[in-house]
Amino acid sequence: MPRITKEDKARNRDNIVAAAGRMFRSQGIDSVGIADLMKAAGLTHGGFYNHFPSKDALAVEVCNSAFAASHAAMNQLIEQGTDESGTPMTKIVQEYLSTGHRDSPEAGCPSAALVGDAWRQGEEIQSAYAAGVQGYLCGFAAEIRLEAAARGEELPETEVRDQAVRLLSEMVGAMVLARAVHQANPTLSDEILESSRRNLFSDPAAERTG
Repeated sequence: MPRITKEDKARNRDNIVAAAGRMFRSQGIDSVGIADLMKAAGLTHGGFYNHFPSKDALAVEVCNSAFAASHAAMNQLIEQGTDESGTPMTKIVQEYLSTGHRDSPEAGCPSAALVGDAWRQGEEIQSAYAAGVQGYLCGFAAEIRLEAAARGEELPETEVRDQAVRLLSEMVGAMVLARAVHQANPTLSDEILESSRRNLFSDPAAERTG
């Protein structure tokens, strides 16, 4: 029987994390069994414990990996700066509250996809989720501060933080609601996204974020 190399083992682990990321976000952590997960990863059931001591440990890694990818996408938009399509915060909101994001939870941001799971899980998974949320808030706050400075404003740190928290909360809430009603009432789902995108920038306080 051929010996598994370190490269093979690392690749198998990556495949497990990738499959779990898709399945946890689309089906929920508790709804995914290890056997189905390993099948989706192209591996045998028994091999799971060669990589992770428990499903919770895998869920922590999925949270960390998924949020890292989302933060990277956010940072990429921030690095692009303001252009004809708007400020970085405008583009972040538009991409987050898009129908494409709504319709692809398995590939989307874990902030919305795992929000219903996080509170049911143990402290380790909640901590990983909380760290991901904090990463978003720090990124938002830094950009809010920069955009205010470009307008000649110097916002108090408490206001910057409040804007970041409110913005993320409204984005996640709108996405969760839009997904919850999409199959039964797609028109309502679209309305939630469209209204949220519009109102985030019509409110005076929100306008200062982009």
